[in-house]
Amino acid sequence: MSAPRLVVVSNRVPLPTERGPRAGGLAVALADALRPGSLWFGWSGRRTARAATSPPETVESNGIAYATIDLSESEYRLFYAGFSNGVLWPLLHFRLGLVHYRAEEYRAWQEVNRRFADALIPLLRPDDLIWVHDYHLIPLGEALRARGVTGRIGFFLHTPFVPPEVLRALPRAEQVLAGLCAYDVIGFHTEEHRAGFLRGVRDILGLTPDEWGGVTMGGRRAQAIVDPIGIDAAGFAATAAQSWTGPELRRLRASLGDRALAIGVDRLDYSKGLPQRLDAFGRLLERHPEHRRRVSFLQVAARSREDVSEYRALRIELDRIVGETIGQYSEFDWVPVRYMSRPLRRATLAGFYRAAAMAVVTPLRDGMNLVAKEYVAAQDPANPGVLILSRFAGAAAELDTALIVNPFDPDEIAEAMHVALTMRLEERQARHRAMAGHVFTATARRYSEVFLAALSGAPA
Repeated sequence: MSAPRLVVVSNRVPLPTERGPRAGGLAVALADALRPGSLWFGWSGRRTARAATSPPETVESNGIAYATIDLSESEYRLFYAGFSNGVLWPLLHFRLGLVHYRAEEYRAWQEVNRRFADALIPLLRPDDLIWVHDYHLIPLGEALRARGVTGRIGFFLHTPFVPPEVLRALPRAEQVLAGLCAYDVIGFHTEEHRAGFLRGVRDILGLTPDEWGGVTMGGRRAQAIVDPIGIDAAGFAATAAQSWTGPELRRLRASLGDRALAIGVDRLDYSKGLPQRLDAFGRLLERHPEHRRRVSFLQVAARSREDVSEYRALRIELDRIVGETIGQYSEFDWVPVRYMSRPLRRATLAGFYRAAAMAVVTPLRDGMNLVAKEYVAAQDPANPGVLILSRFAGAAAELDTALIVNPFDPDEIAEAMHVALTMRLEERQARHRAMAGHVFTATARRYSEVFLAALSGAPA
């Protein structure tokens, strides 16, 4: 008897023609799970004048089918920019002041999920394992159930989850929680995120989770699990070592001279703590002038969601902080901050991580943050750099020998930078060994194996 086919559903499908930074972390994380015969379904990334009713457009690569539908301009504005990223994203990142709820956007969120279900149903087989990803598609499980799908459907949330005290700010909190309970398995990065969901189920829905984290609603049991996402650590380490001798690394090293490199790599987003981080670097130079002309900070912040006003305001604020730091501390032969708003190739980043004496990963709140794990994997174990990590990143639950900081406190970050730049080799090696033990064990392959085992009902 053949194994069930895996059907992955995500808001945006990384088509096989997309390479490099555009492919995204999910494509990398699921590389081992997606085998010939698998199907990946979702939005094409294209917008049309009106909602399309034609069947999904399908392409195949290496035996994997990629099926996509388009969104109309109205659906994009209401479903994607509106409820998904104007309500759920700030809510799940504890930013209630940025939540702008509109009933028509919530209705569009539900309607687009129903349209996803209508388009996916003809492509399904009775024994498919369906794995839905992220907050855009929370209602999809309910929509598939309403259309007669009885097979196993799982959901993974890549963002944090909030406790009921925060979730109650959402006018439709009950419906969102009920939508999650339509799945057979619900995955979270950390125990804190899972506990927030289970408390919400109890306090808002009035249901009592069982001792294993299961919730029964409408005769169906949903199992909440903790399954931290990982990376292909061995592959990334090999890429970093290979890139070390490449042309980009030669250019970087030539530009640095004998100065140390500090690095931050993020999508341009208000959840990443970028103003506090860059402010902290300026405070480092002010309070510890011995680091002036001896370290350069490279911040890569690829632009995203520029049609959202908060992101445009963030870009302006970062331009101001970078400009002030450069103006105050630059010398004729040294610029303290290098700021890029376009993405770098994955291989280039791997080499840059390996070259960096310090990585600063300080989101105000993050589901996991794979940059932290990539930095650890990229290091030379004989001479590793130091990771500065926010206590509010999901990765902090595993990488607890990083320098853990409060990302809201630029002074604390600045002092951690000083500690990192002056840390003895033996301590750097010991901290790195402990973190590498997690990164090379809790890999992307392990992430998929654990979730799919739970979804299929088999032991992990």
